[in-house]
Amino acid sequence: MQKSILDLPKAISTMGRRSALGVTAFALLMGLGTITSATALAAECENPDSLTFAIIPTEETVAELQLYKPITDRMAALTGKQIEFFMPTSYASVVEGMLSKFVDVAVLGPYSYVIANSKDPDVEVFATYAKKPGYLQEEGPGYRGVLVSKKGSGLKTIDDLKGKLIGLTDPGSTSGNLVPRVVFSKVIGMDIDNFFKRAVYTGSHELSTVAVHKGKVDAAFVASHRFDNVVAKGEVKLEDFNILWSSPPIPQDPFVYRSPLCDDIKANIRETFLGLKDDPNAQAFLENVKSNTFVAMTSADYDVIRDLKKAKDAKKAAN
Repeated sequence: MQKSILDLPKAISTMGRRSALGVTAFALLMGLGTITSATALAAECENPDSLTFAIIPTEETVAELQLYKPITDRMAALTGKQIEFFMPTSYASVVEGMLSKFVDVAVLGPYSYVIANSKDPDVEVFATYAKKPGYLQEEGPGYRGVLVSKKGSGLKTIDDLKGKLIGLTDPGSTSGNLVPRVVFSKVIGMDIDNFFKRAVYTGSHELSTVAVHKGKVDAAFVASHRFDNVVAKGEVKLEDFNILWSSPPIPQDPFVYRSPLCDDIKANIRETFLGLKDDPNAQAFLENVKSNTFVAMTSADYDVIRDLKKAKDAKKAAN
């Protein structure tokens, strides 16, 4: 079942249904006295009738819904829960869905995960995909932010871009906003807002890539694997672009859940993704995301993003 952002307020007001009846309360009602704190903690986990799953928006989020169907079907079978799909409008809407307990399982960007986790440690990362090598994408659970311009535009170097229109992805994007503002600003020795004439947010890496190709922006910062997707679909050709800069490796998009969910539910959510490589029904999905397998991830794997966020926040506070 698909949900929209319009469902959010209603869902927030009815979240009480998600908490299982605590054994402590039950024991008191029955006159059974106290119980151990471990048992009480176990009883306080959340055991909802359904789980809501969301992904950060891409150019074709509606198509992604169908792409993820083998995953949602697998999650439903393993968890025994109905899986509802939340259609996001932005990175921030997915984060807000997690923080409000409306969304239970999600795919976030590395930066949006760090933001969400800093506001609520219950947003817990458990996995990401290990990518196959592509046009710009390297093999493994990492990617790079790349700065691209169109061949024939005369924009062949970073210096050529001074005073030009630059495309960014979304304020919550790692390679499409955080990395340009922190890492690339050190390359040019100034804030990107002072280097470029103007920065515009396109809404997705795919849209940024197409915007460069159509001349709507002079250049753009995009994720290597998202750029590859546009090339693979035949919308653009690799040889149509100049690759002017690439970032150090960035951990891939984190798959997260809310930690208050009961342990058996979380274990089955993890198995939904970590066991995909052995599921014949999921091979088309893995092929579409250019991956052979998912790998387990922890919060510490994203400390590099936390360091970038701290640098960005300190820079903003100093201005």
